[in-house]
Amino acid sequence: MAEYDTISKHLIQTYPKDFIRLTFEQDDVEVLGILDTEQKTVETRHTDSLIRVHIAGKEALIHHEFQTADDPSMPLRMAGYIIRAIERHNLPIYSSVIYLRRSAGRRDPGYFIHEISGHLVVIKYTVVRLSEIEGQEIIDGGPSGLFPFASLMKRPVGIDSEMWLRHCVDATNALPVDESIKVDFLGRLMILSGLEYDQRLINRILLQEGLMDAIMRESSFAQYIKQQGIEQGIEQGIEQGGRQRAVEDILEVLEIRFDLSEAHPLSTRIAAIDDLQRLKQLHRAAIQVSSLEAFQRMLDA
Repeated sequence: MAEYDTISKHLIQTYPKDFIRLTFEQDDVEVLGILDTEQKTVETRHTDSLIRVHIAGKEALIHHEFQTADDPSMPLRMAGYIIRAIERHNLPIYSSVIYLRRSAGRRDPGYFIHEISGHLVVIKYTVVRLSEIEGQEIIDGGPSGLFPFASLMKRPVGIDSEMWLRHCVDATNALPVDESIKVDFLGRLMILSGLEYDQRLINRILLQEGLMDAIMRESSFAQYIKQQGIEQGIEQGIEQGGRQRAVEDILEVLEIRFDLSEAHPLSTRIAAIDDLQRLKQLHRAAIQVSSLEAFQRMLDA
């Protein structure tokens, strides 16, 4: 799950106030800087985010951890992070763990308790589950570092999961920001959505909305998307249904992008291909080429 950690850490470092507002629920916080998160012990550990702030005129630390799955040792881990941060910086600390998956974090108590011979140690932290955050409120709040997480949040009543994902993509595409920022948000949204949504659905929505080309061309995560997001779709097709599923994936992309019909000669040619490696190459080409003619030239090569 390193890719999800990388995206989350980058977003919180770029938009620290948005995450502080989410977990600390205060606006009167002045960000002083992003601190080195390495904690040297017998085994070097890294917190996900440590931010130095002013709160009511006093310095403090705000600490975030991102978690995709349940971990019974989370209270102990959080206690370790908190104690080491206090020891190193000698400042009060406000800690939170943010669970990204809908199923994760339900059993996290939000505290660590250690008691022996009448001596009690209690260390508390905040548990934030994205699935309990109103996603529409984040969207209505305008551009923020939380936008790429919206599809993982609680959706409005009456909207199913696919409709909600489409709504998040449309809202991100409508952001009044520079095109480079918008495309980067879309790329991050695409990857993070993979925690809860089938990659084939994500790819199909981006293709139908005409956004895949821009993400592939301009997003700073384009290389990751090429290697993981798009190729995963065809790899899953091969694993789940072999050659036939791979062929169907290619034809679906060409139908969405270029209105290719089943009766078109290209459809027959693609359906006759047995080489799975060749099908993988054609799947990538179907997503990236600018026209059906360009795809045919690649097929002829």
